[in-house]
Amino acid sequence: MTGTHPRPQDVAGVVLTPGAGADRDHRTLVALEAALAPLPVLRLHFPNRERGSRAPDRPEVAVAHLRERVEAWADELGVPAARLVLGGRSFGGRMSSLAVAQGQPAAGLLLLSYPLHPPGRPETLRTAHLPEIGVPVLAVSGARDPFGTPDELAQHLAAVAGPLELVVVPGDHSPADPPVVAAVTAWLRP
Repeated sequence: MTGTHPRPQDVAGVVLTPGAGADRDHRTLVALEAALAPLPVLRLHFPNRERGSRAPDRPEVAVAHLRERVEAWADELGVPAARLVLGGRSFGGRMSSLAVAQGQPAAGLLLLSYPLHPPGRPETLRTAHLPEIGVPVLAVSGARDPFGTPDELAQHLAAVAGPLELVVVPGDHSPADPPVVAAVTAWLRP
């Protein structure tokens, strides 16, 4: 864990999105929803899953869908979107980070197993948008994640403009749920 940093304040709900090949019922998202109760949690599908496809959407499609659903859920809850934490696993966390970098209001950002680069291709970084993120960020990643080592994540996620906390847990790109849930609940409920 990197230092003590400001955390999201006055959180009214959490929006969780899945990795590219998964859906809203991914075990980690379900475990987080249960652990965060009674805090409202919205687990989302991306449009590809709603169409029955496993192939991920293009980022512009996924981000537009996410922004639309976040705004609708904020209206349903009767709160501004700036009181919601956005995030997800792998592709879902990346799409959430793109949405926030493009101006989507949020209280904070959860990056679970952030896909810093494709496995074996550390030169293909997915970081250009990170300096545009000014909200508190929690990144939780497996110590052996082929999408980004702990050292790579610490180096490149440092570009985030807002407060960043990086937690490394045992495992690879799909670490066990208990340490991930513990890190997220500690960050949201200090």
